[in-house]
Amino acid sequence: MMNILNQLAGHARERVKTAEKMHPFDEIKELALSLPKGDFAFEKALAKPGIRFICECKKASPSRGLISPEFPYLEIARSYEKAGADAISVLTEPKWFLGDDRYLKEIAAEVSIPCLRKDFTVDKYMIYEAKLLGAAAVLLICSILSTEELAEYLRICDELGISALVETHDAAEVSMALSAGARIIGVNNRNLKDFSVDTENSRRLRDEIPAGILFVSESGVRDAADVARLREIGADAVLVGEALMCAPDRKAALKRLRGAL
Repeated sequence: MMNILNQLAGHARERVKTAEKMHPFDEIKELALSLPKGDFAFEKALAKPGIRFICECKKASPSRGLISPEFPYLEIARSYEKAGADAISVLTEPKWFLGDDRYLKEIAAEVSIPCLRKDFTVDKYMIYEAKLLGAAAVLLICSILSTEELAEYLRICDELGISALVETHDAAEVSMALSAGARIIGVNNRNLKDFSVDTENSRRLRDEIPAGILFVSESGVRDAADVARLREIGADAVLVGEALMCAPDRKAALKRLRGAL
């Protein structure tokens, strides 16, 4: 039976085909390359001393269903920035996460902190597209890419001056990320094949990631105690989604998480 991650990747490929009919690859690539080269703002933000916070804007998820029916995404992004977020992750996947490219475009234009395009990147088209939307970084998931594709996508990111958060789930994928040249490696505590969460995954894989490579723990961060434990193992950043999106006061919730510093 096809797992959820394969369905997400398959739908992303269909989205690229549809997008290319309106805006061919060469057109998107030329437009992206005509923009000023980025300064790797996302990478710089995560490299600052202490544990950094990537806060997520998402309307829904396969595991939780509809999270924010009204979804005042600009208000959410502004509140994150005011509360001290270091970066914002914006879901653009439309089918399961109810994301939209315009959310990213508008948020990136509104805030001064770097934005990550959180999507299922299966084609280089999506990287050039992310640049045009104002993203300072893209998500590259090892589970849906070959080592060759990952290396190529990292080269494109470098050419555009945007960062890549390379997501892994096990030691083999960490090795793959390192072989491809990743400078930021994320360990997802959520298994995207069945959406189970195991927060110990970051601890297990920590020693696989060498010094000099930024280490991000993704998913399952619920409170300040979780942040403190991740700080102890040397996480450079945490990506927090549902704990903030489901909070009645997101600004206060982020301040509580930051209280672990």
